[in-house]
Amino acid sequence: METEWAKLTAEEKREKRFRSWLYPENIAFNTPEAQEAYRARVKRIIAAIKVEESDRVPAISHPGYAPAFYAGFTIKEVMYDSEKLLKAWFKFMDDFDLDVLPDAYLIRSGRAMEITGVKTTKWAGCGLPDNVSHQHVEIEILKASEWDHYENDRSDFNLRVMLPRTHRAAEPFAKLPPLAMLGGFGGASSLAAFAAPDVQAGFKAFAEANEIEKEWHKALDAITDRGLKMGFPNFFRFDIGGGAPLDALGAGLRGTKGTIMDMFQRPERLLSNMDKMADMSIKMAAMMPFAAGTPVVFIPLHRGADGFMSETQFKTFYWPFLKRVVEGYINEGLVPLLFAEGGYNSRLELIQDLPDRGVIWYFDQTDIFKAKEILGSRFCIMGNVPTSMMVTGKAADVKAYSKRLIEKVGRGGGYILAPGATADEAKFENIRAMNEAARECGKK
Repeated sequence: METEWAKLTAEEKREKRFRSWLYPENIAFNTPEAQEAYRARVKRIIAAIKVEESDRVPAISHPGYAPAFYAGFTIKEVMYDSEKLLKAWFKFMDDFDLDVLPDAYLIRSGRAMEITGVKTTKWAGCGLPDNVSHQHVEIEILKASEWDHYENDRSDFNLRVMLPRTHRAAEPFAKLPPLAMLGGFGGASSLAAFAAPDVQAGFKAFAEANEIEKEWHKALDAITDRGLKMGFPNFFRFDIGGGAPLDALGAGLRGTKGTIMDMFQRPERLLSNMDKMADMSIKMAAMMPFAAGTPVVFIPLHRGADGFMSETQFKTFYWPFLKRVVEGYINEGLVPLLFAEGGYNSRLELIQDLPDRGVIWYFDQTDIFKAKEILGSRFCIMGNVPTSMMVTGKAADVKAYSKRLIEKVGRGGGYILAPGATADEAKFENIRAMNEAARECGKK
């Protein structure tokens, strides 16, 4: 039986989500002024998404680990001590006049990752110096010879192959019998393998890490709860949403080299699996953003930049599946925020093939003035304050650059001021200068 939600158009669904974002029922604001400020901030962002003018351009500081430095802590300290994490983010929210809540969901528990022996990440105090932000370690989790196993028995592959390759605590799982042997003719002999001391130790490590993660998320939720009550709305969450299927396969299974080899040696298999991933991504992400209090879904685009692949490859392996995911989100009333890492100058004509006012294009190193010319009347554009300037530049230069973006790219609406990417080591006076630029320029 078709639900009432399913009967709504994409536009009607989005308006419902916007209204829920603008008038949340579960936030006990500290003061009436905080509630008023919250609504004004959300209205600015909604206007930008719709490519409409408002009282001023919104500014997104996107601080990454900067709150830790601001409070005098190392990255390692806020990854291993939730009290220090809370102090750092609370102080940052108290001292900076922000347009959105500084998301802390990017910060993972170092203890939980250490207990399970995560192999796909290096982080402060575990493979990296204490003040270096975490880095992804790309490994070939799914080998070319294992496609059949992955496709035919995903659960067995995940338990006996993927987990041992991505977590040291799970390495003993590689010697477990195939899941298909459990019960039936497998009998007690197949179940006995789970009683092996090293296998039991592996499961115990994951159980212990889970308890740590529960406590860790209480701290993350406390940051969000405090920020919302102060009047800072959620903009997007790092831990919610899907992405381009080629990125998911490349970063999470095959690795860059494996993905490139598949383009030439196994293109049909690659296309078939991306087709399935697109469907799965739409189904999963459509349900989550309500819990985040925002309809904006963050989609990082790791491999679509200029020079990473040819135009033909982009049109064959990247854009069609990303476009399907994005349109699927839009049909659910969501607003995809497409983080175009690197430069997308050669892609600008192609990537405009999306519903009007349906997405936010977040540009890092793309020529944003060219992007405004090609996309600006149809899509919200965000970003482009150089991260290098935020880290090493002077406050006066940051403010002047930000005002130029507001005046040129913000003309007619549809622009959100932000650094080109996360600037963990941004000077604090530069964060203030960027935010002040948005407030001083007024309506654009």
